[in-house]
Amino acid sequence: MTPKSATLPLLTFFIAPAFLIYAVFSVYPLISTMVLSTYDTDAAGGHSFIGFGNFTTLLTDDAWSGPFWNALTNNAVFFAIHMAVQNPVGIVLAGLLSLPRLRGRHTYRTLIFLPTMLSVVIVGFIWQLILSPLWGVSEGLLSAVGLGDWFAPWLGQEETALITLSLLSVWQFVGIPMILIYAALLNIPEDLTEAAQVDGIGHFRIFWHIKLPLIAPTVALVSILTYVGNFNAFDIVYAVKGAIAGPNFATDILGTFFYRTFFGFQLQQGSPTMGATVATVMFAVILIGVMIYLALMQRRVQRHAF
Repeated sequence: MTPKSATLPLLTFFIAPAFLIYAVFSVYPLISTMVLSTYDTDAAGGHSFIGFGNFTTLLTDDAWSGPFWNALTNNAVFFAIHMAVQNPVGIVLAGLLSLPRLRGRHTYRTLIFLPTMLSVVIVGFIWQLILSPLWGVSEGLLSAVGLGDWFAPWLGQEETALITLSLLSVWQFVGIPMILIYAALLNIPEDLTEAAQVDGIGHFRIFWHIKLPLIAPTVALVSILTYVGNFNAFDIVYAVKGAIAGPNFATDILGTFFYRTFFGFQLQQGSPTMGATVATVMFAVILIGVMIYLALMQRRVQRHAF
């Protein structure tokens, strides 16, 4: 028996449990959902195969297409705000925390990462109290610094509700990209930066021209994680605005749209088949984004392979 054949049963022994758990709790539900999306439910609760009929209804029927495209657009805005605010702020914070002469950086790192460990329900409830125009403290704080005229019921206006919720999510989860990028910065050899310091180059130029290009793969990974996480988002909107995602569905995203479609809410009757259709579309949107990322990364790897 060769050493390679001898290690095969051992590898199977260790891999099989993880593979079975992944297949039962991830692969099987995904396939079942995709299969269910090709069926329709009659008045008696029976299922009949209709192929891609549910997808045609979701994308073209007036009763379904309007809410769906509204949720998809809001989700794209939700993701864009995270990409434009959360990740750049995470990069800046990681760069500052990596400065060797910064005092108390361990304390700052802990305090910034702390909101990530809080429950989304608690975060949503606290920020509702803070931003409330009746008993919140935000109006008083703005007035104390001469910006009282800027205050508005941001969570209650259609124009600002989604942006406000996005910024609340950024505040809570900015610690994740910060800690990932901070770890990547710590892995950069000091030899690469010492020569630049000897030549009198400042920390900002060292970070911009040396460190940032070296951590570009980590930044790309953080970006795709942000994409997947935001198009799977549900909890922050549900915790603050409920399943109706008000005002007037201004904060409705794919997660809350799926919840109302599958389980029903108020006067909307739940439909497992249409809910499975929405879930399948969500999976397709995420899959397309991940495939584009992998294709670009693979091209980059091949370009620098030699």
